[in-house]
Amino acid sequence: MTDLDPNLAALKGRRVVLGVSGGIAAYKAVEVCRLLVDAGAHVSPILTDDAQRFIGALTFTALASEPAKTSLFGDPTDPIPHTRLGQGAHLVIVAPATAKLIGKVTAGISDDLLTATLLATTAPVLLAPAMHTEMWEHPAVVDNVKTLTERGVTFVGPDAGHLAGGDEGPGRLTTPEAIVRAAAEVLARGHDLAGTRVIVTAGGTREPIDPVRFVGNRSSGKMGHAIADAAARRGAAVTLITTSALAAESSVEIVSVTTAEEMYDAVVSRFAEQDAVVMAAAVADFRPKVIAGQKIKKHDGPPEIVLEPTPDILATLGERKEHQVLVGFAAETEHVRDHAAAKLAAKKVDLMVANDVSAPGSGFEVDTNQAVLLDSNGRAEELPLQSKTDLADAVLDRVRKALAHRGEERS
Repeated sequence: MTDLDPNLAALKGRRVVLGVSGGIAAYKAVEVCRLLVDAGAHVSPILTDDAQRFIGALTFTALASEPAKTSLFGDPTDPIPHTRLGQGAHLVIVAPATAKLIGKVTAGISDDLLTATLLATTAPVLLAPAMHTEMWEHPAVVDNVKTLTERGVTFVGPDAGHLAGGDEGPGRLTTPEAIVRAAAEVLARGHDLAGTRVIVTAGGTREPIDPVRFVGNRSSGKMGHAIADAAARRGAAVTLITTSALAAESSVEIVSVTTAEEMYDAVVSRFAEQDAVVMAAAVADFRPKVIAGQKIKKHDGPPEIVLEPTPDILATLGERKEHQVLVGFAAETEHVRDHAAAKLAAKKVDLMVANDVSAPGSGFEVDTNQAVLLDSNGRAEELPLQSKTDLADAVLDRVRKALAHRGEERS
């Protein structure tokens, strides 16, 4: 990771406030500061009193673009530092963000320079949590993270790993490189989905034949999870309804399901309050009509399995949508555009993401994808083979534009 990394270009020339709160991981914020400066950002450090128990302000003053600030008061050359820093920032980062800091920001408490600056800014905010696992999983912290996410705050991490005191589990501050990359992504995207509620579905459903076997497909859930993560990084409040055990951004609400019926219930029950739904899951079209109560034995001979249709989630949403933007996926092996266009029209979808899953590097169980985007106005755009992360942002770019258009229509 260097100052020439094109992925960090959004940081160049931007004013970044780097807040450091009081956790043992405060020492890692030194490297965050250095990487931000190397990427061309103007970095203004703020250390809380608790942070200074772990790391000195002089270290940040030596590395940053201006001297580190530690107090709301006592500097005649800068009488209202929280206003200056908050109004002038393009981005505010807090690394580490402790449970205490997260709680104070949620409650609107401004009893030190860092929390006052966070309240005095309209810039995007990026928090990198670090705390023990029990604290990270405490209902109060979970609720605070959810609330801040809904307000448009972006979270990066925490990771799972070794913690202070010899403990191990989720709560470890993510790497300085990951924090800086997340900062660049926030600035590049402008946090353009803040305040938006999005459902993403992912993975392949499993329709049971007996307690052991099922009818399924090859979907790994990677595409849907990439979309959920990208939407969360761009500020959306994301609910990921998934059959996959893949990890997701910490701010994403995960609803685990197995069958098409379960996915139908989870999506439809939440649909009314959403702004967008991205149906990236590979939902089975058929399921066994009768499920054997016990494992079918080989010596009984091949079973006769009669199939019946599963609930059509996409068609149901197409019939019920009002203000929502609806995105579907069409995994095809031939006549890709024709089949996808027919599906778009039949199910009243706003955007259809079509891909040839038989093409090299595209489709199931890989990290790349190549797609054609078709919209309800008859436009089609063919995208090159790219990472599923990049395709996720391309899809969300179209969602953002569609949401803006809907907003203009309603105003």
